[in-house]
Amino acid sequence: MPLIGILVRTPWGDLGEHLGSPGVVEALKLSLLVSLWALGLSLVLGVPLAWLLARVEFKGKALVRSLVLLPMVLPPTVGGVALLLGFGRRGLLGPWLEDSFGITLPFHTSGAVVAATFVAMPFLVISLEGALGGLKQSYEETAASLGASPVRVFFTVTLPMVAPGLVAGAALTWARALGEFGATITFAGNLPGTTQTLPLQVYLLLQDQPEAATSVSLLLLAIAMAVLIALRGRWTGTPIDRGAVTTPRPGPPEAPAPAPAPARAPAPGPEEEPGAAGAVPARSAQTGHWPLHATVTGFNRLTLEAEPGTTIAVVGENGAGKTTLLRALLGLTPRAHADLRLGDADVTALPPHKRQVAWVPQDGALFPHLSALANTAYGLRARRVPRADARREAQAWLDRLGVGHLAQRRPSQLSGGQAQRVALARALAARPRLLLLDEPLAALDQTTRAHVRHTLRTHLAGFGGVCLIVTHDPVEAVSLADRVLVLADGRALQDAPPAEVSRHPRSPWVARMLGRNAWPGIASADGLALAAGGRLVVAEALPEGAQALAIIAPEAVSVHRDRPGGSPRNVWRGTVREITAVGSRLRVLIASPDAPDLVAEITPGAAAELGLADGSEVWTSVKATEVTLVRL
Repeated sequence: MPLIGILVRTPWGDLGEHLGSPGVVEALKLSLLVSLWALGLSLVLGVPLAWLLARVEFKGKALVRSLVLLPMVLPPTVGGVALLLGFGRRGLLGPWLEDSFGITLPFHTSGAVVAATFVAMPFLVISLEGALGGLKQSYEETAASLGASPVRVFFTVTLPMVAPGLVAGAALTWARALGEFGATITFAGNLPGTTQTLPLQVYLLLQDQPEAATSVSLLLLAIAMAVLIALRGRWTGTPIDRGAVTTPRPGPPEAPAPAPAPARAPAPGPEEEPGAAGAVPARSAQTGHWPLHATVTGFNRLTLEAEPGTTIAVVGENGAGKTTLLRALLGLTPRAHADLRLGDADVTALPPHKRQVAWVPQDGALFPHLSALANTAYGLRARRVPRADARREAQAWLDRLGVGHLAQRRPSQLSGGQAQRVALARALAARPRLLLLDEPLAALDQTTRAHVRHTLRTHLAGFGGVCLIVTHDPVEAVSLADRVLVLADGRALQDAPPAEVSRHPRSPWVARMLGRNAWPGIASADGLALAAGGRLVVAEALPEGAQALAIIAPEAVSVHRDRPGGSPRNVWRGTVREITAVGSRLRVLIASPDAPDLVAEITPGAAAELGLADGSEVWTSVKATEVTLVRL
């Protein structure tokens, strides 16, 4: 009703005359001057404040946030009184400002700017803080791992991604400063041409020319509505998900793209000291060799040593410390610290962007505002490779991974598998000395995964550094890695070649990942007392009381409908819980009250002959000679 009242009571025939009067024009110019200066001051002061509140943890943070946002709920006239007592001629800082710098704020245009900034800046801070808080830090961390300095990361990654929140906060700040009244009249007065802004002009016109006041009010109302309509609800500051506002173009099915044209294989450039300011040559000649030596303390406690060209698969159950290990090598987590040497260079004290350690996080963290080509060239550009050379080398990497035809697409227009390949190309193109891959092939289908795995294996064969791959896929661990590092609670449980880990896994989780049954227990006189209950008869003897892991291959488990006779010494009654197909065979999960869950592998014909289905009552048997013991 109030808004309708303004529209109904506006003298439309005299609108031009009222808005064109000298007093209104002068007040409008002054309002624009004051509001723009207030916006500039809010940006200078508010952006660092928003960053501090969103990204830095410190004592008293809640109090600081409350003080910054207090003007939003403080009555404007009370704010004006506070400004007067703080910066007035008799205020706390007023005499000092006047004596030392000749600055007098009250009853001056600068006072109107200060009053508008005091009231309006919280809108910028709260909007930008929300945008920064909603931005996943993996984007900035990935940019740093590609060689971008903090300043470059801010201007090329952070700022573009929080731009909607910043623009929304700036627009609200400007609109609020344009309409400021209470703090201005209390602190700066109402002097025509000096501090009499448009809202103050409305206040004066109401006394003598109410129709003219209505016309000017309509102008301010129109400006405020235009700002809100233009923002379209974005003042909450949440970073826009480009995928949500862009209609993805249909992508090709997840299969290897047509064979790319032969391209030179980019690889780390000639050795340079970490952090060297000079440009990295665009040529891809591999001349460096960087063995790895790392001592990790904190949550992770282990020592890693590897020769150039070594690929290490890092495996372990959730929470084992796999990602923490990678982040420690990057210098990105306080949970663990790595004393790290790459070749002859000790990079322990260097920030992430100078370590030449490239990282592919689990989500890929492709920058949504850049095309696939620009994403891939980002690390090269951060190392000052000329734009044309960087884009040419980036295109070559995209071609090698079968996504060169998608170079101009944004991440929101890529499927999950395509985006993961672009993220992998970006890391490989950055010429790292240490390559860290956190489940790099998880989003790919089986056919594409085999293609990318072959490409990655080909590159790693000539890589002069060390590569760590976090994976839950046993095929990746066996086919890509020279060593398998098994983590448990942040410690190295096993570090051995894949064949050794496959034959003698020291972790139940790893054994199950490899498709084996793994039962921990304690050796006794007649076999193994299982930790989960029950006993297992084994052929090999261990000292009584020794801890061991019993490994049973699924194909060594026999399944019967009736209790078997003959030689098996380990026989249990159980119930079929699940049947799944693995290639041309079936895996049957059988639960038993007398033993841990057991997985058997049989042919479909055998399953049909036995009449197996979920809930079927069966008997299982394992020969003592089929049990392999791994002493823990």
